[in-house]
Amino acid sequence: MKRLIIPLILFFFVVFEGIAIDLLPDKFILNHFLIVPHWVFILLALLSIYYDTYDTLYAVMYGVIFGLLIDIVYTDILGVYMFAYPLAVYCVHLLKRYFITNFILTIIMTLIGMFIVEGFIIFAYTLTGFIHIIVKSILIDRILPTVLANIVFLCIIFPIAKPYLLRMRKEQIGDF
Repeated sequence: MKRLIIPLILFFFVVFEGIAIDLLPDKFILNHFLIVPHWVFILLALLSIYYDTYDTLYAVMYGVIFGLLIDIVYTDILGVYMFAYPLAVYCVHLLKRYFITNFILTIIMTLIGMFIVEGFIIFAYTLTGFIHIIVKSILIDRILPTVLANIVFLCIIFPIAKPYLLRMRKEQIGDF
């Protein structure tokens, strides 16, 4: 049963991402800004940093599964999130090898991963013709608000997720 806790939490956040923007007060949402909650990715990045060992890639596997689920439920193109999430999570996993993880470096590694996710999504949508790229507009209207909103979420979830993931890692994978 304990092995189902992480997928259930990720599934809850897939569902909650769809209604997250509707829960914000109207004064926080301006018409030309686009905030995309990447809460599942943030949880996957935390999973990669604090749960995966150097030779396990559970977060990448969950990235494929839940990226596909996000594609099926929320997007018009299958495979964009399914490839973006595991790619970014794997980059975070590689970065983890070179740094001692603390709160600041967790934010930096998650930011790098978020830029990879956003860049891949924008590239895929531009390539398929769903959006037409205007760099200044995308940077100011989409990437900046998305990154700021997701960093706020990371700061809220970090003190809860880190000890839990470390405890789960010790219980399920063994001593590290």
